[in-house]
Amino acid sequence: MKGYLRVWLVIAAVVAPIAGHCTSAPDPNLYAFHERPGAQLPMQPKFLDSDDRAVHLSELSRGLPLIVVLAYFHCTSLCGVVRSSLFNALGAAKLKAGRDYALAVLSIDPHEMSAEARAAKSADLAAFGPLGADAFVHYLTGRADDIRTLADAVGFRDRFDPASNQFVHPAGVVFVTPTGQVSNYLLGVGYTPPAVRSALEQAAAGGIAAAGSPLLLICFHFDPTTGRYSLEILKVLRLAGIVAVLTVAGMLFLLRRREGRLS
Repeated sequence: MKGYLRVWLVIAAVVAPIAGHCTSAPDPNLYAFHERPGAQLPMQPKFLDSDDRAVHLSELSRGLPLIVVLAYFHCTSLCGVVRSSLFNALGAAKLKAGRDYALAVLSIDPHEMSAEARAAKSADLAAFGPLGADAFVHYLTGRADDIRTLADAVGFRDRFDPASNQFVHPAGVVFVTPTGQVSNYLLGVGYTPPAVRSALEQAAAGGIAAAGSPLLLICFHFDPTTGRYSLEILKVLRLAGIVAVLTVAGMLFLLRRREGRLS
């Protein structure tokens, strides 16, 4: 009996602080990408490009698959990581804008204007070099209703957190066919050249992938004083730790019980 008590005291000591952290983890139904393969992008809304020119989404791809990145330009968290991961993969795969794809990076912050889009585009091109034909690389801003219409079409959920002055939103990239249908997604970060090439080839051919499971990697909680990210996915990993601890505890319990019967 004392052996069992020691085991469960250890479990309680490990699980209690972890469970406390996990209670504040966001609901993936609220903030994860809700993949909508086959959905048609809305073509009516107008957005402003980095040159302050009004454009429709239908004008952007010009017969090419369209890569859509929903982010915001003054983000201090994962938004830049998503773009750099995508651009590195595109470069490594030798894929070029205007030949293999068109790109639309749309700010989810309706308060950002063309100046912020222009600055972000200049910074990205300086960091990663030309992506291809500049006419196929679009950094966009828009009105709240138009942004929401596009976000809903691709299953993108977000909210603004006043306390941190940041948006809570999922990390990922959407690939769209030349006719404006959602083809497939790459979620999270760390995209590989083969994965990006395959996603573009599928979109170019008009292919529609099956929806995957939501991935809870949220662009949020950056502490500028430490320069570290406190990603909500860590809370999910803590929850997985709870499951692992309970599994081991259950095995120990069954082994001790079996030993008691044999003796």
